[in-house]
Amino acid sequence: MYKYILNKYKEFFIDSTEYQRCIVHQVRNTLKFVPYKDKKEFVSDLKSIYHTPTEEKALQALDKVTDKWEQLYPNTMKRWKENRDCISPIFKFSMSVRKVIYTTNTIESLNSVYRKLNSQRSVFPSDTVLLKSLYLATFEATKKWTGTIRNWAQVYGELSIMYEGRLPE
Repeated sequence: MYKYILNKYKEFFIDSTEYQRCIVHQVRNTLKFVPYKDKKEFVSDLKSIYHTPTEEKALQALDKVTDKWEQLYPNTMKRWKENRDCISPIFKFSMSVRKVIYTTNTIESLNSVYRKLNSQRSVFPSDTVLLKSLYLATFEATKKWTGTIRNWAQVYGELSIMYEGRLPE
């Protein structure tokens, strides 16, 4: 029975998972190579990549931005080209869904709660104590998630069509 449940879990969640690299982190890591005097213009050019309606136009914008900045800052666009396959899934969504995807930091918030828990207590007597601590930390963190997401009904509707049977009704 256990193997059956595990296989169903794997089939439902793991096999059908799509990976999307965080656009905010991608931009932040790119800006490490750009001095302050050029950051505003550079960020504006980066927006032309991930605000395009299709992946083809995004690739054209990527080439344009690369051509413009490669002479001054050769390492800036290297990661965008290397991670293209991890960034491209975002283009199948509408702009309202994309905005929710790249501006929602719930996972980062939860990770910071776990890091804080780990820094306060680096050794746990048993696995059960660790699991209980993580559960309680997660429970406390979810109390803070009360903000609403702009256009949530539209976003939820689009996601429920795209991922039929994977979202709660």
